[in-house]
Amino acid sequence: MTARLSDIAAQAGVSEATVSRVLNDRPGVAVATRDAVLAALDVLGYERPVKLRKRSAGLVGLIMPELDNPIFPAFAQVICQVLIQNGWTPLLATQAPGGATEDELTELLVERGADGMVFVSGLHADTTADMKRYALLRGRGVPHVMINGYSPDVKGTFVSPDDREAMRLAVAHLADLGHERIGLALGQERFVPVQRKAEGFRKSNAELFGLSSTDADDLIEYSLYTLEGGHAAAAALIDRGCTAIVCASDLMALGAIRAARERDLPVPGALSVVGYDDSPLIAFTDPPLTTVRQPVRAMGEAAVRALLDEMSGGTPAPNREFVFHPELVVRGSTAPRRR
Repeated sequence: MTARLSDIAAQAGVSEATVSRVLNDRPGVAVATRDAVLAALDVLGYERPVKLRKRSAGLVGLIMPELDNPIFPAFAQVICQVLIQNGWTPLLATQAPGGATEDELTELLVERGADGMVFVSGLHADTTADMKRYALLRGRGVPHVMINGYSPDVKGTFVSPDDREAMRLAVAHLADLGHERIGLALGQERFVPVQRKAEGFRKSNAELFGLSSTDADDLIEYSLYTLEGGHAAAAALIDRGCTAIVCASDLMALGAIRAARERDLPVPGALSVVGYDDSPLIAFTDPPLTTVRQPVRAMGEAAVRALLDEMSGGTPAPNREFVFHPELVVRGSTAPRRR
């Protein structure tokens, strides 16, 4: 649409002459006034003149495992918003079964001119992966930060939730409801967040019920971070007499609820279920899911700030990890143990 000076002036609360000066990029206009005029353009749906559009400071690559799990789009939204607000253009790349690997996507983004990278739940979380790939990337002058995972062999910034604390919150909540035999459905054991959750689960069972690590391990079932994985893990834990199950993701928790219903076990009447992440829309499941909220916004903002600091300073980041506290969100999928 062609911008009408009178409309823009009325919206911004300035004169038409001032609007004209801003649109023609002439000097003599206060910064606040210039911002008000540009904001009025945006509100009225007019395109900014090309010479007034903010130039991108550069490209930042964002690599994620996939987008089927709603927690990953949530991370992508926060990270992309913060990058754009700071003048950077995000490039999102996702993996899929049979598709490009993390290394292939990294190479593609670097070839496209990415000045920095953000990895979410990538190979940095896999204890069996070769961490030299990140040293090689940094050696090419591409700073990067990593979310959800940690390796002492990588010089860089890591951003993680406190997985051990998350398990303490979930197990303590279920113990308060009278549950004594609590199961844990996890992803694959080689991943750092999985190992940390298992550690927190063992410690909580030792403190609350006096269970040995061996006894607590009997209540842990390793599977996949999917609805089907949660279904399989929950079925095994129900067979072991668990009256409550903590799941390592909200998707797994939905699978656990399905497994319970297939056995005519009402949730939460006969089985209480706790998820992890507090994914978007998870409050509207049936029943609404009790879960441990991962602080996605705080983690995403911290990751971007750390990356931009390194990119502006040019100094390689040391090995460091920022750990964020999770929050228990109690809804309808947990209830007192039925005796």
